Amino acid sequence: MAEHTRDTAELARALKAVVVGDVDFSAAARALTTMDASNYRRVPVGVVAPRDADDVAAVLEVCRHHGVPVVPRGGGTSIAGQATGTGVVLDFTRHMNKILAVDPQERTARVQPGVVQARLQDAVRGHGLLFGPDPSTHSRCTLGGMIGNNACGSHSVAWGTTADNVHALSVLTYAGNRHRLARGGPPDDAPPGLTDLVDRNLALLRTGFPDGMPRRISGYALDALLPEKGTDLARAFCGSEGTLAVLTEATVRLVAAPAARALAVLGYQDESAAAEAAAGLLPHGPLTVEGMAEDLVPAGHGLPRGGAWLFVETGGDSAAQARDRAVRIMRAADALDGTVVDDPAAVRALWRLREDASGTATRRADGGEAWPGWEDCAVPPARLGAYLRDFRALLAEHGLRGTPYGHFGDGCVHVRIDFDLLTKEGVRRFRAFSEQVASLVVAHGGSLSGEHGDGQARAELLPKMYGDELVGLFGRFKDLWDPAGGMNPGMLVRPAPLDANLRFAVLPARPVDVAFGYPNDGGDFAGAVRRCVGVAKCRTEDAAAGGGLMCPSYRATGEERHSTRGRARLLHEMLAGEIVTDGWRSSEVRDALDLCLSCKGCRSDCPVGVDMATYKAEFLHHHYAGRRRPAAHYAMGRLPRWLRAAAPLAPMLNAAARVRPLAALAKRLAGIAPERDLPRLARVTLRRRLRGRRPTGRTTAVLWPDTFTDHLSPHVGEAAWRVMEAAGIGITLPAGRVCCGLTYVSTGQLDLARTVMRRTLDVVEPLLVRGLPVVVLEPSCAAALRTDLPELLGDDPRSAGLAASVRTFAQALEECAPGWEPPRIGRPVAGQTHCHQHAVLGDAAERRLRERAGLQGALSGGCCGLAGNFGFEKGHYDVSVACAEEQLLPAVRSAATGTELLADGFSCRTQLEQLAGRRARHLAEVLAEGLETS
Repeated sequence: MAEHTRDTAELARALKAVVVGDVDFSAAARALTTMDASNYRRVPVGVVAPRDADDVAAVLEVCRHHGVPVVPRGGGTSIAGQATGTGVVLDFTRHMNKILAVDPQERTARVQPGVVQARLQDAVRGHGLLFGPDPSTHSRCTLGGMIGNNACGSHSVAWGTTADNVHALSVLTYAGNRHRLARGGPPDDAPPGLTDLVDRNLALLRTGFPDGMPRRISGYALDALLPEKGTDLARAFCGSEGTLAVLTEATVRLVAAPAARALAVLGYQDESAAAEAAAGLLPHGPLTVEGMAEDLVPAGHGLPRGGAWLFVETGGDSAAQARDRAVRIMRAADALDGTVVDDPAAVRALWRLREDASGTATRRADGGEAWPGWEDCAVPPARLGAYLRDFRALLAEHGLRGTPYGHFGDGCVHVRIDFDLLTKEGVRRFRAFSEQVASLVVAHGGSLSGEHGDGQARAELLPKMYGDELVGLFGRFKDLWDPAGGMNPGMLVRPAPLDANLRFAVLPARPVDVAFGYPNDGGDFAGAVRRCVGVAKCRTEDAAAGGGLMCPSYRATGEERHSTRGRARLLHEMLAGEIVTDGWRSSEVRDALDLCLSCKGCRSDCPVGVDMATYKAEFLHHHYAGRRRPAAHYAMGRLPRWLRAAAPLAPMLNAAARVRPLAALAKRLAGIAPERDLPRLARVTLRRRLRGRRPTGRTTAVLWPDTFTDHLSPHVGEAAWRVMEAAGIGITLPAGRVCCGLTYVSTGQLDLARTVMRRTLDVVEPLLVRGLPVVVLEPSCAAALRTDLPELLGDDPRSAGLAASVRTFAQALEECAPGWEPPRIGRPVAGQTHCHQHAVLGDAAERRLRERAGLQGALSGGCCGLAGNFGFEKGHYDVSVACAEEQLLPAVRSAATGTELLADGFSCRTQLEQLAGRRARHLAEVLAEGLETS
């Protein structure tokens, strides 16, 4: 062990001496790259983020000298295991992520391997062009990864696979040789011996590959080297999964983007019926023919009648032409029902359903887990319906469940199956099923992989598809490129067994002791962490590109460890104990979670509902057990306690806060960022202002005096009282002191949180018995009562009662005063939807209320960046500002004169005041003012 450590340290020193980019052999860096989006896990020796091709050459030379393998990696969204490895991982997303040139006339773009597909689309959109292949992970997958896997996406029926859209590639072999690969390139562009290998095996190359397969991705594309196919070296390299050489640059082809698009949504009895119909729609020239069944579609989806649907996209030179083509397809289809959608927002919403399927399919409605152990096979489109019937029968035979979906127009099927990968018997069944379904795919003339490559998941089974002779030829092909076997060993040829290196094997067999209940994961923290399957929607660079709210810290830093996926990976390795060895005391996990804003965005926007805010609170609870905490935990984590004590001294403390030396001292002692201004305390709290007020009529609702409203913005509470009384809602306050426990939870002081929550339940119990709705004005407090309270106090039935009683201001007006019409304000709005409102409560009632009041426009999404105590903590200021600059501050700055700035959250209002010098108001304040002037 000591010798291995010494060798690793020597390798790291050698790399740091010659690499301009980043060399990181830390436990955190290794833990972040043990897994991709597959079922597999390998521990690398280190991670290098090269600056350029010369850096790549330097890495290869050092690794070759030390006999260490190299694994090229893009966005890490591969689902067959090929982006995992035991050597040095090359991360191209950090530095080699540039679009080098775009030639609109030639319709080409020259890119580095770390370019995210969505960024390339943005860069060429102004020229009326696009890159045709578009996997559902387009907002975070890289061009290098797409070339390595020969990725396709939903538009392959129109524009083909990545291999169909590659013009030339620059690569470096493990031996250090540079090659430029293109169609018909000179023989010296290929490794020596390649021409002879092809010439000696012409008959096998002409007969050994299945015909009629638009999605034949498995194995090496050696038939692209046939003379009648132009000896296309670039095409043969596509889909090689990093096993031949390292890609350093690519020239890709672009296609003309349709001026307009429309979507025909066709309903069928089940997915087999939809699959049988798909091939018949291809002669109509659609851009996509995608299929999915009702298992993956949320309730209230508004889709046409049916148990499965085809999404058939059409393009045109005008909206009318695109719609006309969609209408013709709908009329030609033998569907139960159908509709045509051409509103861009509605189309985006429908496509989001499809794009999220790779995540949502991993968690079944009954809470069961499903995995990508058999994903992406493809059969000739005309055989897809028959194949799916046989596939369903095989699932039933093995007692397994899965919901097929995917690229039905190309005969390509995605499916997540509820394999038991935690027990020996479950793994045995996983292997047996994989072997039998591989034979089934071959019997239907198909390919084991129709998109994401073979990796470890399917490479062992390639002899079933190609036979031993052609698979042997694959091995000789790799050896010409990589005779030392240093490029991503264990993939495609001489593969590791499909049931080895499973990522769940290292997790603890028994649940660990935790504070939260994790009701959706059987009370098992490891099960909660397993939710992250690595599809990395949290790694989107632009919220508008599909990430939604999450993950603001990743978009601010660009670092994997500050993404939801990165944090989940570190927690996984913490539980495994192999790389991260100090458990709950881990500094690696602590540092990664430090920049988590606890915005809860992942709870709603992650396709599998990873809840990093809860995991962070759990971790901090254990990490600081019996230890001294950061000053901010004592100051801001126990804010309700300090504000109650400070209330009688508010005028004096406000005056002291205006004295710079005193304010600086207070901030230093409390762990507050020196750049921040201390909020002003209310001279009179909300509870004191409302003391003695009685409802004018029958009491119908409870107004919750949360800490922020009570002590920092009581005018919001007064405004809400006036509006609700005007609406005929009789309001009362709890008889004693109440607190949701939010600040204690967010700093991981969970024992204190439970004490506070139980005391609160004692106070409100009489109101719960009466069944009164509880109106909470501060969204973060409402979210804490809805989620944290019942998950921390699951043993107390009153917690579920209070959680169910919580209403936002708009929800209360809608529910308790359904006929009331608000005053007509008639102004445009800008501002922020609170992140906890987005993630937990929803804002549909707020949008309806604003519309009835004549408040026009939408509020920005994202996170304001203050996020309770986060933006006030020392060391967080820059990230806090970066989060605000992403959506909120630009929206406010661009707002027209007279625009009403809305922000229901105290943090959002504070961030706007401190960073933009603008005062935003709670919706209740605006409506109360409208009542006075109407």
